[in-house]
Amino acid sequence: MAETLSTKKKAEQIWKKCLHFIKENINEKNYQTWFVPIKPIEFSDNKLLIQVPSMFFYEFIEENYINLIKKALELHAGKDVTLNYLIDVNTTSNDSQSKIKLPNVSVNTKNPPVNVNNGSSSSSTKINPFAIPGIKKIQIDSHLNPNYSFENLVEGECNRLARTAAYAVAEKLGQTAFNPLFIYGGVGLGKTHLAQAIGIEAKKRYPDKIVLYVQTDRFTSQYTEAVRENRQNDFVHFYQMVDVLIIDDIQFLAGKEKTQETFFHIFNHLHQLGKQLVITSDRAPVDLPDMMERLVSRFKWGLQADITPPDYETRKKILEKKIELEGIQIPDEVISYIAQSITTSVRELEGALISIMAHSSINKRPITVELAKEIVDKFARNINREITVEMIQKVVCEYFNLKPEELKAKTRRREIVQPRQIIMYFAKKYTKASLQVIGAMCGGKDHSTVLHACRNIEDLKDTDRQIRTYIQDIDKKLNLSISTKPL
Repeated sequence: MAETLSTKKKAEQIWKKCLHFIKENINEKNYQTWFVPIKPIEFSDNKLLIQVPSMFFYEFIEENYINLIKKALELHAGKDVTLNYLIDVNTTSNDSQSKIKLPNVSVNTKNPPVNVNNGSSSSSTKINPFAIPGIKKIQIDSHLNPNYSFENLVEGECNRLARTAAYAVAEKLGQTAFNPLFIYGGVGLGKTHLAQAIGIEAKKRYPDKIVLYVQTDRFTSQYTEAVRENRQNDFVHFYQMVDVLIIDDIQFLAGKEKTQETFFHIFNHLHQLGKQLVITSDRAPVDLPDMMERLVSRFKWGLQADITPPDYETRKKILEKKIELEGIQIPDEVISYIAQSITTSVRELEGALISIMAHSSINKRPITVELAKEIVDKFARNINREITVEMIQKVVCEYFNLKPEELKAKTRRREIVQPRQIIMYFAKKYTKASLQVIGAMCGGKDHSTVLHACRNIEDLKDTDRQIRTYIQDIDKKLNLSISTKPL
């Protein structure tokens, strides 16, 4: 035991001196983030064992601070020192020899000794002195759609500023004033296309950079899973390794305080290192509800570029580009008719074109203005009708013969609680409102209450015949309301 304590104390003394040297050579933020968490374990037989929180942590240290650590060790432990890593992501485990369990990776946490290169070797091939044998750089799927390239994006007055800034960002990652690049606009206007185009172009120009596109709901579910499995450090360190982080639909972080806090720290870290951040939203930063003020302020650091509905000429160009990519021919008068009829969204514009092509192919009918009128009329009728939280409240209140104010009352009476939960269930199912917004409209409930209500109704409709009947009846009424709603 005395020997164990002695070797640990020796390790602490050496590492303390190394930290003093390291701290003098990097900024305070990076020092706190990447070196304070490292723990010296033991030093014996000229071998130093240190523990790092995760393999992602190790990867970043090894890539960015290897030379600094080498100099510190040579200065305070000698040129012939041997370094061992202990990678322990499960800090609650008593077994330090257990294996790391990470996505697609399983590595023995106690690694063979790695000799520090003292620089006297005459070999022209330099070996990384801190590389853990058997570990290769992790390959990350960027989750980019190759169809969403700059080449396939039609430029117009509606998106010129955003597109110009996006291309500049892809050319000079993290080196422009557009960091973060915050792209906002209504549904279906091309925000995702533009954001992914940055990622595609960045990978083309900088193949060694780690580019990642992630939707906000995916980011949130990953964080929730990490918390559940006590892997928050791994989650954060993974995102801190990314060179280009593209977050789509950031508005869905509304009300998620813990996830916002985590994203805040990831944002700060990447921005400080000059990594590129691209964020999309359905509204400007100042209009984001239930978002941390300090996070919103950071969204304003770079460029806020809005995308507006395309004008007629741009809509025509979008259709012509889509037709070109499909390799078909459509009369110009049909293109003009579609462009004149659908004015609000690029997604709806392309959807109408695809519907016309499908009907033509299936029914063996030529693509004419008459066919276009039939399809566009039905298509426009559908896209102009959508279910809202207010509509759901109205239908549910009528169904249960309740007054709207009764549903907002603070009561646990079953005849009130159950309809309220049903409203929350349908609001989550049919609308894009956040859980926070739904809760606010149902008597000021928080997002966890809404989530519980949705899960409860989901379970009950499978086991309770009466609830199943309620759900089926209300579902029909909601869809009937949409089908009879005037344009």
